[in-house]
Amino acid sequence: MKIDRIELFHVAMPLIYPWRTAYGEDAAIHSLLCRMSSGSVDGWGESAPFAAPCYSPEWAGGIFAVTRDWLAPALLGQDVSSGEDLQQTLSLFKGNPFAKAALDTAWWSLDCNMRDTPLHVALGATRDEVEVGADFGVMDSIDDLLAGVGQAIDDGFPRVKLKFRPGWDVPMLEAVRKSHPDHTFHIDCNGGYSLRDIELFQQIDKFNLAMIEQPLAHDDLIDHARLQAEIQTPVCLDESITHLRKAEQAAAMNCCRFVNVKPGRVGGLTNAVAIHNACRDAGIPCWVGGMLESATGSALCVALAMLDNFTYPADIFPSSRFYHEDLSDPAVELVQSAAGVPSVRALQTLPEPNPARLQALTVQQVVLKT
Repeated sequence: MKIDRIELFHVAMPLIYPWRTAYGEDAAIHSLLCRMSSGSVDGWGESAPFAAPCYSPEWAGGIFAVTRDWLAPALLGQDVSSGEDLQQTLSLFKGNPFAKAALDTAWWSLDCNMRDTPLHVALGATRDEVEVGADFGVMDSIDDLLAGVGQAIDDGFPRVKLKFRPGWDVPMLEAVRKSHPDHTFHIDCNGGYSLRDIELFQQIDKFNLAMIEQPLAHDDLIDHARLQAEIQTPVCLDESITHLRKAEQAAAMNCCRFVNVKPGRVGGLTNAVAIHNACRDAGIPCWVGGMLESATGSALCVALAMLDNFTYPADIFPSSRFYHEDLSDPAVELVQSAAGVPSVRALQTLPEPNPARLQALTVQQVVLKT
């Protein structure tokens, strides 16, 4: 299809409760929305690297600029026949996976709208419903956390993820495990530690966690391999897996036993599917993560999560978990599976930004056309 028009919207979406992690705190989620057009048909994509380059080297203002000045112009007027074709066109530009993801996800949405095909079907899914887990960032107190975790378990969430950082670490984990000795938990360190902390991670083995997510530096593989060899708890890589080659190297080096796949972090749905397939072939289970996107971006993650090797409950949340009102319609909602487990279902059509809310939350925007 020929790409005639690309519109970019850098938005800031206020959160109900600040999102605190090992790398800082966000009161609003900064994201890039992309509307890509071919003739009279549009498709929407989204990529949310946050306001500052703390989760990764990218940030929303930066990906807006590089997409406006370099990436989008490379696609305008081009006949893009597949996600691989789009990625090949953009391969001239090094890195910038979050920026490329905005365009890649918009292309998939546009292609599905042109073919009247649900996104999860286009990606190769054989199911239309998956279980999800509950997540908790660093909170104001342990009591607040325990109340939230207890409610999540009562609501049937099959696993709970806990943010983990210096000052919110072993005592927090001890309190949670004491209250819930048998439930499935894992911790997410967001790269906040180093091999100097190996004794800490050996101590964590006693908590019988499902995994330790991204314990070491955001761009590391070698130290993660050393750590995995020294502890019993499975290591999961998140920030370190930015493209297919990194996933293949991680598998070859025995760096981890799980991989978290986020479309934004890996450059879009095209690369996410390739990483899923490579991990499946290597015997490494995956799960889908999110970046607190609007319903537009979350629905992309929902569709991806339907692929068979995404076996651990996904990081996909109802809009009401983080936002008083979602930027896009319809909002993300959970359903109960036949087993009574909170789940998400794939959509036949993807949510799109509400025009009034988009205008109110836009920080900067641009229209590029042939």
